Amino acid sequence: MRIFFVALRKELIEQWRSYRLLIAAVILVIFGLLSPLTAKYTPELMRLLPSGDEIAKLIPPPTAMDAVAQYVKNLSQFGVILALLMTMGVVAQEKDKGTAAMMLAKPMPRGVFLAAKFVALGLTFAASIIVAGVAGYYYTLLLFEALDVGHWLVLNALMLLFVLVYVALTLFCSTVTKSQVAAGGLAFGLLLVLAIPGSLPKVGEYLPGQLITWGAGLMAGSANAYWAALWISLGLIVAALVGAWLIFERQEL
Repeated sequence: MRIFFVALRKELIEQWRSYRLLIAAVILVIFGLLSPLTAKYTPELMRLLPSGDEIAKLIPPPTAMDAVAQYVKNLSQFGVILALLMTMGVVAQEKDKGTAAMMLAKPMPRGVFLAAKFVALGLTFAASIIVAGVAGYYYTLLLFEALDVGHWLVLNALMLLFVLVYVALTLFCSTVTKSQVAAGGLAFGLLLVLAIPGSLPKVGEYLPGQLITWGAGLMAGSANAYWAALWISLGLIVAALVGAWLIFERQEL
C-alpha cells in the first residue's frame, strides 16, 4: 500500500503541475454555471432574432427541469471529451519518453503504476464534478427553485461513474499503444461501439449511457432504476483495468 500511495501522490502532483485538474474543473464548472443560465434566458435570446418574438412564443416557460436537462447534457458530453483527452497519453506518453521504465525500476509493480493513474484521474474528475454540481445547483436555486439535494447528489455520482467508464477504456487504449494519438483514436472507436447500440431501446438499457437517463429521470421524479447499466459500467471499468494490467505485464519498455 505504501508504494501505491507514493505512486498516487506522484500522479496527483503531476495532475496539478500539468494543469489537468484546473482545466477539468474550469471547463466543467463553466458548463455547470451556464446550464441554468441557458435554460433561463434562451427565450429572451430568441427574441433578438428576426421574427424572434413569434419563435419565443412557441417555447414553453423555462423550468428547473430545463436547467437540469442542460446540465446533464453539457457535463456528460464534455466529461467524456475530457476523459479521452486527459487519459489518452497517461501511459503511452510515458512509454514513449522512457519515464515508465524509470518508474518501474524503483521497483514498482505494474498494476500499482496503472491503478495510481486511474485513481488520480478519478479524483480529478470527482473534484471537478463536485464543484460543477455545487455551481449548477446554486444557479438553479437562484434562477428557478431548490432541487432535491439527495437526487442531485445521485445524479452527479452517476455522471461520475459514466465518465470513469471512458477514463478506464482510454487508459486501456493508452496501455495497448505507444502513441497517444493512436490511443485517442482507439478510445474514440470504443466510444462509438458503446454509443451506437446504446441508441437501441432494449440494448441501451444495459449500457453506461443509461446512467445519465437514470439520473435525469430521478430528478424529474421517475422511479425507474437501471441497476443492470450500473453493474455493467462497473464491470467495464474492472475489465478495462485488468486487461490493461495483463497487457502491460507482457510489454517491453
